[in-house]
Amino acid sequence: MAKKAKKRKYSKGAVKKVGRAMKKRKAGTLKSGRSGKKVKSRKQAIAIGLSEARKRGAKVPKKRSKKKS
Repeated sequence: MAKKAKKRKYSKGAVKKVGRAMKKRKAGTLKSGRSGKKVKSRKQAIAIGLSEARKRGAKVPKKRSKKKS
């Protein structure tokens, strides 16, 4: 059996957006949407990058739905 070619989960554009957001966070210039507060969290920086990529139409998997407890 031949190996199946691996498909990209995230497009190159999405990767660039997340990378840019991470660099901005590191520099301390990344700000969140409405409040405009500085982003310190790594997870939040990734989320901002992915949401920007989605707005641009880049290939990004759908958002996970919140689990109900």
